[in-house]
Amino acid sequence: MKVCFTKKLKMETENKTRITKDFNEKSVIVSRVFDAPAAKFWEAFTTDKLLDRWWGPFPWRAETKRMNFTPGGYWLYAMVSPENEKHWGRMNYLAIDEYKRFELEDAFCDENGNLNHELPASNGSVVFSQTKDGTRVEFKTVYPTVSDLETLVKMGFEEGISISFDQLEQLLKE
Repeated sequence: MKVCFTKKLKMETENKTRITKDFNEKSVIVSRVFDAPAAKFWEAFTTDKLLDRWWGPFPWRAETKRMNFTPGGYWLYAMVSPENEKHWGRMNYLAIDEYKRFELEDAFCDENGNLNHELPASNGSVVFSQTKDGTRVEFKTVYPTVSDLETLVKMGFEEGISISFDQLEQLLKE
C-alpha cells in the first residue's frame, strides 16, 4: 500500500524548516526555530485538540481517536483526506521530560492501533530548546533500514512536515 499525503511543491518556507536526511544513520532530523516560548510548543505537541489543528499537511487533517500523553501511553490518530479517506498512525510515548523532550515510537496502524508492518516505523525524539530567537523544535526519527527511510521520503514526508510546521506557526500566533 502506498500513501502519499502531498504533492511535490516548492515551499516558500524551505529556509524555516530544516530537514536533514542521514542515510548512514537511517535518520531524519526536522528542526525549526519558532518565535514562541517552549511551554506553548509543549501544549501544541501534547494536547490532542491542538495536534488535530496542525499535524498533517493541508488539505489533510489529523483526527485523534485516543491520546494518553504519559510514558507507556500513546496517540492513536487518523490522517483524513478531503474525501474522508483515513490512514491511521500511532505514536507510543516512551519517555517524557516535561517542557524539554519526549521519546517516541512512530508507526502506521489500523483504526484499533494494531501496527501495519508493511509501512515504515521509527524511533525518535522531539526536543525543545530556547535560542536567542525563540524556541528550537528538533524532531528526529531513526528507521531500521535505509529502505524504510527511502519509503518515508517517497510518501512526501518532507513536504508534509514542512506544511505541518507552517500550520503550527500559525496556531502559535493565535
